[in-house]
Amino acid sequence: MKVMQLSVFLENKPGELSGPCKALTDAGINLLSVSLADTRQFGILRMIVSDPDKGKAVLERAGCVVNLTPVVAIDIPDKPGALASIVKSLEEAAINIEYLYAFCSRIAGHAVLVMRFDAPDAAIAALQSTGARVLQAAELLDRVQEN
Repeated sequence: MKVMQLSVFLENKPGELSGPCKALTDAGINLLSVSLADTRQFGILRMIVSDPDKGKAVLERAGCVVNLTPVVAIDIPDKPGALASIVKSLEEAAINIEYLYAFCSRIAGHAVLVMRFDAPDAAIAALQSTGARVLQAAELLDRVQEN
């Protein structure tokens, strides 16, 4: 139930983001979610795309340094306390969250939370034991793409 995420390493300077975006656009690959974290010298562009294997190949041909990383996507209610509840259940299971980001779902009242764990299988089990809905890649595509 893991989803593959592309992580692209970029220099932190103007214009660096346009290259990967254009390469994916030209290849017809849809960006489903995007997160950019930075330091003074570089950034990490994290993306979930419609076709991660093709996206990795396209970006590598464009000269990017790219990693495919397994992450976990869960459906959460878009309401106060939803994240706190998830975080508390993972804390009780002693599971470390390396990073997370969220985005809106096209389903009203829901959001999608993307999380990277040091122990993803244990995290999935802990999340499912609390009733959290872990999304598979196809479900994630459905959550963000229009029919």
